[in-house]
Amino acid sequence: MTLVSRRTCFIPLAVAASMLAASCNQKKTGNAVGFVQEGDENAWRTAETQSMKSEADKRGVNYSLANAQGDKEKQINDVRSFVVQRVSAIILAPKDESGWEPVLKEARDAKIPVILVDRGVSADPSLYTTLIASDFVQEGQRVAQWLANDTKDQSEVNIVELEGTAGAAPAIDRKKGFDEEIAKHSNMHILASQDGNFTREQGKKVMTNFLLTIGKDKINAVYAHNDDMALGAIQAIEAAGKKPGTDIKVVSIDGIHDGLQAILDGKINCIVECNPMLGQDAFDAVAAAQKGDTLPKHKTEADALFDQKSMTKEILAERKY
Repeated sequence: MTLVSRRTCFIPLAVAASMLAASCNQKKTGNAVGFVQEGDENAWRTAETQSMKSEADKRGVNYSLANAQGDKEKQINDVRSFVVQRVSAIILAPKDESGWEPVLKEARDAKIPVILVDRGVSADPSLYTTLIASDFVQEGQRVAQWLANDTKDQSEVNIVELEGTAGAAPAIDRKKGFDEEIAKHSNMHILASQDGNFTREQGKKVMTNFLLTIGKDKINAVYAHNDDMALGAIQAIEAAGKKPGTDIKVVSIDGIHDGLQAILDGKINCIVECNPMLGQDAFDAVAAAQKGDTLPKHKTEADALFDQKSMTKEILAERKY
């Protein structure tokens, strides 16, 4: 995808200086909205991007996408580029929590509202308009509660954890919620945790290492911070000669199509949804901010839970991602 570049002001020397100044005067570009995406490393992220474009098209909004391809510095520069262009609003899906204050201050000084989606930042809340996201801590808690209930009759449950990208809000909070809940159950133990970067490839790699170093017969369950890592873990489990969903329980978060299909296939036991279709809420927030309305600092999305008892082909057929 093409990134939005900085606006340049080039006027031939023959043009009067007054015309040059007028053409370079930075005014907000109508109803233009810039979406700063952190990457497209998995199906969830792609669905979020599609949701933003679809909503912009529906509303007739002049929409531009900047995809940082997982590069934090590039993402910061993408925000700065939109500030220079004087868009009317910026929607930001930050790669991780830290380092955003300087560029967010630039957006505030330019009177450009910033809507955070799916991940928060560790910056002064006055620097952004609102955060639209799921409750990541609760997601981790719900997965842990399901696993605890499902294995309550087992004397020992040994778990390995595939964490999301280091420093990312979902990774921090999903780990917090899960680990704290598991600690309440004396028969449950987290043997190892490692960053799988929210990707299928890395999830498979980390799980393969766990199976080799810990032992495929010692691990009873795997908790993945997203479905892509869970699907990679399934590949590793099968390669080791074990049955995912039976020999080793698999629980995850997101609810992408492939993940829900894996529930139907008996390979994933439980998924707590994290809905990426945030376009409508994001553009509602943009419209409210442009009218001068005061928005809550955090809008929490409602997410469902799917397991092998509740998942159906009809539910899967209705999924948009």
